[in-house]
Formats: sequence, structure tokens, C-alpha cells
Amino acid sequence: MTGHPRRAAVAAVTAALFAAVLPAAQSAQAAPPQQPPSAAPQEDRAAAAPDLGRAEAQWIDRDTVVWDSGTTAASTRLLYAPKGGITVRNGELSGAAHALRLRPATLDEAQQKAHPHLAGRPAFTLDPRDRGRVRAALRGQVAAVQRDDAGTLLAATGVQLPGALDDLYGERAVQAELGPVFSAKGVPTLSVWAPTARTVSLELDGRTVRMERDGASGVWSVRGDRSWRGKPYRYAVTVWAPDAQKVVTNRVTDPYSTALTADSKASLVTDLADPRLAPDGWDSLEKPAPTPLRDAQIQELHIRDFSVADKTSAHPGEYLAFTDHDSDGMRHLKKLARSGTSYVHLLPAFDLGTVPEKRSDQAQPDCDLAALPADSERQQACVTEAAPRDAFNWGYDPLHYTVPEGSYASDPDGPRRTVEFRQMVQGLNRAGLRTVMDVVYNHTVASGQHDKSVLDRIVPGYYQRLLDDGSVATSTCCANTAPEHDMMGKLVVDSVVTWARDYKVDGFRFDLMGHHPKANILAVREALDALTPAKDGVDGKSVVLYGEGWDFGEIAGDARFEQATQANMAGTGIATFSDRARDAVRGGGPFDADPGVQGFGSGLFTDPNGSPANGSEAEQRARLLHYQDLVKVGLSGNLADYTFTDTSGRRVSGSEVDYNGSPAGYAAAPGDALAYADAHDNESLYDALAFKLPKDTPAADRARMQVLSMATAALSQGPALSQAGTDLLRSKSLDRNSYDSGDWFNALHWDCRDGNGFGRGLPPAADNEDKWPWAKPLLTEETLTPGCAEIEGASAAYRDLLRIRTTEPAFGLDSAGAVQSALSFPLSGTGETPGVITMALGDLVVVFNATPEVQRQRVGGLAGQDYRLHPVQERGADPVVRQSSYEAASGTFTVPARTTAVFRR
Repeated sequence: MTGHPRRAAVAAVTAALFAAVLPAAQSAQAAPPQQPPSAAPQEDRAAAAPDLGRAEAQWIDRDTVVWDSGTTAASTRLLYAPKGGITVRNGELSGAAHALRLRPATLDEAQQKAHPHLAGRPAFTLDPRDRGRVRAALRGQVAAVQRDDAGTLLAATGVQLPGALDDLYGERAVQAELGPVFSAKGVPTLSVWAPTARTVSLELDGRTVRMERDGASGVWSVRGDRSWRGKPYRYAVTVWAPDAQKVVTNRVTDPYSTALTADSKASLVTDLADPRLAPDGWDSLEKPAPTPLRDAQIQELHIRDFSVADKTSAHPGEYLAFTDHDSDGMRHLKKLARSGTSYVHLLPAFDLGTVPEKRSDQAQPDCDLAALPADSERQQACVTEAAPRDAFNWGYDPLHYTVPEGSYASDPDGPRRTVEFRQMVQGLNRAGLRTVMDVVYNHTVASGQHDKSVLDRIVPGYYQRLLDDGSVATSTCCANTAPEHDMMGKLVVDSVVTWARDYKVDGFRFDLMGHHPKANILAVREALDALTPAKDGVDGKSVVLYGEGWDFGEIAGDARFEQATQANMAGTGIATFSDRARDAVRGGGPFDADPGVQGFGSGLFTDPNGSPANGSEAEQRARLLHYQDLVKVGLSGNLADYTFTDTSGRRVSGSEVDYNGSPAGYAAAPGDALAYADAHDNESLYDALAFKLPKDTPAADRARMQVLSMATAALSQGPALSQAGTDLLRSKSLDRNSYDSGDWFNALHWDCRDGNGFGRGLPPAADNEDKWPWAKPLLTEETLTPGCAEIEGASAAYRDLLRIRTTEPAFGLDSAGAVQSALSFPLSGTGETPGVITMALGDLVVVFNATPEVQRQRVGGLAGQDYRLHPVQERGADPVVRQSSYEAASGTFTVPARTTAVFRR
């Protein structure tokens, strides 16, 4: 990803799940970045034929409608029909309807600020005589119509309602407690926000119970009794559905569900404070001491990947695998924790939309996968055939945001998943690790009348972000949500607080966070900060937040609101992933046609692979030196104002270093940017290096380049993330998008004798077939199959670097000023060695030698000072780094090939 959306975790999921619902929106690739909608009026747009299936008019508050119909009309009105029935036949309207009169108006400054993408468009204000009927109008079909002086129909369209709903109901609704809420005596009240519904009733364990509507908030509620505890329920919502163009009765689970039956068929009346759902020791759980975000070292981990292939785990693929403290997987996590890893970041673990939760319903590939050749197409064909019904998915397909996924539980049918999720958190905490959840509030797995649509079948057209024609935006590769609307924003905040308070989750990673308003993410931070040990059992201020701050789609460039993007989040204490150094280290970008484009950590110029995509020798040298500047900015914590001498000899700030036309440095303080060399997206680091390093590079040298690449993130200022298994040279057999590639391509192998996952067949065709010509000859190459010496050696060397990172205070500076004072690159400039970066940091000197030769770095200003290899490396696992030396007389540091060496004064 180059400042681009997370490619693809859900693209094909969406395509397979509901291509018929949104046929034009899906593809197997992430959509390219889009330009923000123009704020200028579309005066030259031709008038469209009357079409009530579109919704081009936008009711932005109780008094104001914006509609650029492309016509010059004598009259503009809203029509509403409580039971629907307004249609267009032969160019004229039919069906009984009431009218609300509209007058031409201009959006005021506040309205333009609230809706910047609508500024300058034709606006209308409601006639004061009709304002008393607004609430009634919103509970049925609404259409906007324009006629000429003769009464001829010129234009007609449906109407987008979110702005009016927020204006009328938002202030009261955001204060409501939704879902099942229990009194001190254990009596439940069930509440759902459905302001446009004609009626809402509760279907509880086979009977129907009437619910009452609060007119001020739009919330429907019913108070039950203690016998309701544990009962299955759904809401029956009778509401106008624009997708169906009629009033429908939808039977829907609760968006605020706290528990579910298997496969999310029904919600359960469950109190998360019920002592029966608390595992032994839950209330007295002692967590590892909190690590500030700027010092966080994070392992990104998929729950099923972790244990499904671990022969020593008693609970393969389950939450409970994290309670198997003697398993190979848990032993490895404990080693990382002792070395300085502070958090395990779990890929989505909320209720998913695409995995059968009962084991009896889950498919397995119908092939002897292990018997097939390393470069065969058969593995991927067998895995792909089983994928729609297998047990694997990354999980970026949310169905219910605040219930643990059932397929990871020993029993998905009921609250067992709650107990076992909590046991997982306990297991990680007891291993010395805090827990981060990957949360995906930016989209839903479906919308409209699809049976996996929850929010949109309760308040149609509200929770999803709509485009100018009323269709659902799908720039995230699924049906986008609209956290800028009051109640979607509330859902985000309430859900995060529930995970933090009731599941003791220690951090949250926001998927595609740039699709959220900055204000929404800051509201999450404020709500977490209000949690206290005395009141809530957790310290909310210690909960860390970070996310993907990419800027793309219909909201790009702050088109609709100030986004939670990289630059906008600077200074908030909420980190964003930085792709700058990542791309410089790996080389090129995730969407290169030729995967052989090299970078600092993959041999560019110093160990060329022969790919024409790398350019001439001179071009390679120039690009490598620029990459080194990008890495330096990354080592500073991506600080915008950090100044240093670049490889051209200029004194520059981080924000003046170019990254594909954007500033490389955007952070205001250490902790604003999160460094990484790989994650679940795109090829794993090992696979990227497999494509990029020369084919005949020995396995031992590949392992060294892996550790060096990881070091550029681990030894930077601010937090760093590594995909689980990367220290073990983890491969997914060159799969660039393994979101639905099954256990065969994704499982972690903790025992080095089982290999690292490389050579398990050609990766699935949907996202990889265009790379097969490069992949096929690699998968049988002996130099790309590491043995235990390389796998265990790389992991041990990485753990040594972690120990240095987390025990040397200089790597955890707390301000931009402190970084400027302590950090320098003394050999940066026109004479800098291509492929080598020398960093001085307080009493430390770090040399990153990415070349295939021993390098000597003479730092004249340090001559006469006493440096030696850091004690951790001096007595550490890597015999090669122990060959590093320092000559005091000349200030020369000598570092072996493909090695990161840390020296201490």
C-alpha cells in the first residue's frame, strides 16, 4: 500500500457474497484512489429522467434540502407517503402523497462547513408552514420533485435522509443506551434506534412483544423480566426500504448484540457483567505494565493462523490456544515478550460475515496438498474451491461489531465465545503481552436488503455512506459506513468502550481509519480516557490507538469532513501506519507490475537482480540514495520538522523529503507514526525479498536481509509492528493477498522442521496469477528454502535487536525536540555510501549495512571516543555481527555484510 487503501482483504469476499446486490462495485483489486467530489455547482449537467430509484436530493437538516437536478423549475417540493406507493409512470408521478413546499435558499457558512462536498450546489429551505410534518414525512417514502410553470414534471428523485435524522433525533439518541441493558436486579431492557420505522416489535424466543417508540430520540424499547436472560431475539422492523421501493418488515439481529447464536441467526439477551461469563481470575487479572505507544513493539497475529498447524496445541484454531502455555506458539510469544514485544495485535475477532461457525459446516480442501509439487497450480485450485465454506478468512467483513467471532470458540452457539475470548486475553496477559484488536468500523459486509445487512435494514440509507446518486459508496471494497453520522459515530465509540471495559482489550487498530472523521477517533480516545480502574475495572488512558491513515475514495482530501489521515492525526497521540520507510526498504510499491523492483533492504544497486524495472545503474544508485533518506525520516519517527542533511547535501526537514509527491515526514512527535516492514497485507517480507533479491542469494544471506529490514522498523523512534512469524522467515508461498487463501497458505509454523511456508504451491490465481511467471521458477529454488539454522538464527537475531530497542532509552524519546538533539546521520550527504546508513543516537551508533560486502564507516567527529559492540549483540545469537569492530583512533566502524550492528559508547 502506498498511501493507498488496504488492498484487498475484503474485495473478493464482497464480490462472492453479494455481487448481485452491488454488481458494479466489486472487483478483485482495491479501487484506485478517487478524487474528492467537486464542490462547484454542476450547472452544465443535463437533467436526468425522473427516477425514484436514485436519491440525488439530500435532506441535510430539518429545514434544508440540497438538490442539483440540472433543471430550472418553477416549483420544488418534497412528497411523502407513509406507506409508500409514489412511482413514476410514463413520465408522471402516481400514488397518493403529501407535499412539503420548498423555497430556493443558499447554504450558510455552518452548513457548508458541515457538508463541504455540497457547498455551492442548489439548496432549498422548507416552508415554515410545513415544518410540523417533517417527523411524519421521514417515516415513509420521500421523493423530491420539480415542475415547470405549466405543472409538467421536470425531475423526480429519492431523498437521502441522514442529515435530517441527525438534526431531529441525534442529540437525544446519542445519549441512549442501546442493545440489552440490565438493571441492578438483573432485569433487561432492549432498545434499538429506528427513527424511520413504522413499527418495531421484539421477537423473543418464539413470541412477539410490542416495543414503544420515544418520539424525541427515535429509540424503540421494551422492558422485560429476569426470565428473558439467555433467550434468543430479533427485531421485526417495518420500514420504507429504498432498495426494495416498498415498505418491508425486516427481521434483524441487534446491532448492539452482546451474544449470538451460531452463524449469527439470532441475538441473545446476555449481560456481559454476568459472573457466569467471567473465567477464573478475570476480576483480579493482573496485566503487564502498560507500554506507551511510542515504545510499543507489536506482533500482528491472526487467531487461526497462530495454532491451527501447531501440533503441540490442545486447541488448534481457537481462542483457547492462547491458554496452552506449553505449546510451541505460546513458547515463542513468551520469548518475544521477554525480548521486548509488548502487544499482540489480533486480526479481526468480532463476528464475521463469511465463515461458517460450526465445524460440521466447514469445508476442507479435497486434495493431498502436501504431496503436490512446490510450483504446482493444484494447491491453489483446491484451496480456492473450498474457500467459500472453509474456516479461514482474515475477517475484514464485519457482521456484528461487538460480539466475538464464533468460529474461534469451542461452541459458537451462545456466550461460550465471550468466556473464551476473555480466556485468550488472560493467556496473553499472563505471557507478558497486552492485546490489541483490529477493528473494522469503516464498512459492513453487506447493505440494503441483503440478509447479511444489519444496520441498513433497520434504518435504511443512514448508516452507510451514500454517493450523490444515493448508491452506497464502496471505495473500501465493501459497503462503506458513515461514522460522520451521529449514530454510526456513537456505535463506533460504544463498541470500542465495550471491548475495552468488558473484554479488557488494551488497544485498537482501526482499519482504513482515514475513512473516519478525525472527530470520531478523538471521541473514541475521550471515551476510553474516562474509563477508570475504580469505576470500570480498567485504565482507559493506557489503551493505545493506531490505524491506517490512508487518504482515498469519496472522502479524500477532507471532501466531506476532516479525516483521520496521516497528516491530520499528527499530534493527537493516535498513530498511523507509515508506508514511507516500508516502501524504501522493500522497494517499489505493492502494485508494481514487476515484483522485482528492489529497495534498500533487497539489494537495489548493491546486489542487482537484473530486472529491467530497476533501471540503469545510475538510476538505481540515485533511487537507492533517495530511499536512504526515506529510511532516515522513518528512523526519526517520521517527524515533519526533523532536519538532517540528505544524500544530495541539502539541509532538509522530514516534510521536505519527497514520497511519491507527498511529504515523507508528517508526524509531530514520536508515536504519531507506526513503522513496519510487513503486515498481513501484500507479500510477507520473506516473499517480497524472494521476488527482489537475486535468485541465487543463499538462504543464510536472505535471512540476514530479513533481519536488517526488520531492524529499520524496530530501531526507529516510535512504535513498530511486525507480522507474526516474520522473525521466523514466514512465507505464504508468494501470496500477495492471502485473506481467503485458507490454512494451507496462511498457517504459522513454529517448529522450524516444518519449514517456513515457502514452496506450498503457486498462490491463488485471483490476486496472483499475473505474478506466476516470476513465482514459478522461485518456488523450486533451493536457496529459497531455509533450514532450521536460518529460521532460528533470524529469530534470535531479531530478539537481540528487540532487547536493545526496549532497554536503551534513546530509542524511546518523548518529543520532537529530544529526537532532533539526540539523533543524527553523520555520514549523510554527497559522499554517503550507497546501501549503508550510519545513525548516531545519544551514546549509540547504529550501522545498517545492506550491501553484500563488509563496510567501514569513518565518523571523524567520534574519533578518540570509546565505542564497542552493544553487549546484547556481543554475547548474542548472531556470530556474524560479533565480527563488527570499532577503531577509536579514526572513529571507524566496521560492519559485516547484510548486518545491523549497534555500538555503545
